[in-house]
Amino acid sequence: MQLLLCNMEVRDSQVLAAMSHPLRRRLLDMLKLDGPATASVLAEKTGQAVGNVSHHLKVLSGAGLVVEAPELARDRRERWWRRPSDTLSWVTSDFAGDPVADVAEAVSLDRQTTLSRAWLSEMETAPKEWRDAWFSTDAWMRLTPAELAELNDRMAALFQEFGARSASDPSTERQPVFVFGRGFRAQP
Repeated sequence: MQLLLCNMEVRDSQVLAAMSHPLRRRLLDMLKLDGPATASVLAEKTGQAVGNVSHHLKVLSGAGLVVEAPELARDRRERWWRRPSDTLSWVTSDFAGDPVADVAEAVSLDRQTTLSRAWLSEMETAPKEWRDAWFSTDAWMRLTPAELAELNDRMAALFQEFGARSASDPSTERQPVFVFGRGFRAQP
């Protein structure tokens, strides 16, 4: 797996819409975690029809979220896909009044919740070292908007650091791990 070092800042509503589909989001996640793949491989991993996966890859490609990796193809018919960047980010204020941003946030939150619930349902049968290592944390703080932005930047840097570590050392002990964080103004 190659180490990707760039962030794609999404500022186009059509790009945000392209990535705001549950299957497309999952395909992006798989390509980030496992590296380049064909539609057939991704279809097998997702339980989807190859034609359906191919359609969604074409949508992602049209938005610049995936690119072909022809150097991996064994013949002209085989098409490999990869992500051109390791992270995708957007700022909802860039999409003020655009319902696409609401959908993008809802898809992200649904994915985070679904993955969290899946872990909780399988946790009892997971190996002990994974049960001992998992965490859930939250905190109430009094912050300024600038401090909240700083916290986000520092968390993103920490995620990048650990992501780069795993990409440079593909040990068999490493397993897929989903980590997320959210910070927002709220009342208890």
